[in-house]
Amino acid sequence: MNRLIRLLPLVVLLRATNGHATEPRVQDFTLDDHIVYAVPVSGARVTTISFPSPITAIDGALVTMDGKTPGLFQIAHTKGTAYLSLRALAKDAATNLNVRWNNRTYAFELHESAEPWYSVVLQSKPEKTNRIVGPLTPPRLLGLLDKAKAFALLRTQEPDAVAGVEYRDLREQPLVSDCGDYEVRLTEAFRFPDNDTIVFHLVIANRGDAALQHTPERLEVRVGDRVFTPTLTDLVSTIAPHESTIGYVVVSGGSGGRNDLSLKNDFTFVLSRGGPAVEINTPDSKDIEPAPLPQ
Repeated sequence: MNRLIRLLPLVVLLRATNGHATEPRVQDFTLDDHIVYAVPVSGARVTTISFPSPITAIDGALVTMDGKTPGLFQIAHTKGTAYLSLRALAKDAATNLNVRWNNRTYAFELHESAEPWYSVVLQSKPEKTNRIVGPLTPPRLLGLLDKAKAFALLRTQEPDAVAGVEYRDLREQPLVSDCGDYEVRLTEAFRFPDNDTIVFHLVIANRGDAALQHTPERLEVRVGDRVFTPTLTDLVSTIAPHESTIGYVVVSGGSGGRNDLSLKNDFTFVLSRGGPAVEINTPDSKDIEPAPLPQ
């Protein structure tokens, strides 16, 4: 009885902080390795606990993975996945479960119940937006570029490192800037809100019979009737005939104020070649979408 009394305030706290659940059987929590998550589990239903990325390890008392070994709860988990499923094997069963994720241990108190939760979704803590961000020095810009380049790996292995990064995946249907004898395809875009910086991943294709030479730092990023120039580039300046190259362009807000551009905009890209200006279609200024306001 004393044990149940000690658990009750915690369960009430978790229910009170659950602002995103659509109904009692589906729960959303922010990850916190200093609390215990009390999870009701049934023998007739499956409860699935989901993490933001793959789980490292699971330790539990009186649990079984194969259903043959004696235990009070059965766990189903495939190595490399970000979730585990639970089912109670005995009436009034109770135990604890520890899950290792992102170099931290998260504790769960499991108890058999006639009213189980079906799904528990655990989310990373949102990145604080009121912290003071230093000036965008060259090393900081290089750090943002490196983070964009490693985004896929970081999102899987170190999700907290990219928790505040907005991402637009256009690899299946790139945004194409058709500039005659060359084209620029936008395949991915990464926005770092605290730094008011967007990193563009581009593919540039030379359609012509001669080498294409341009000045990377003078490339134009157009959004409606606004034109932005890079604060940092990782592009080659010469592209062989009928060849393609990939690279990155970084655009940040400057001394004139923040850009606060949404990744939903139709960005177009024009290379600086020292010849006649290239005319391409760009959206009207009324179509420019601002970045979403901080939560």
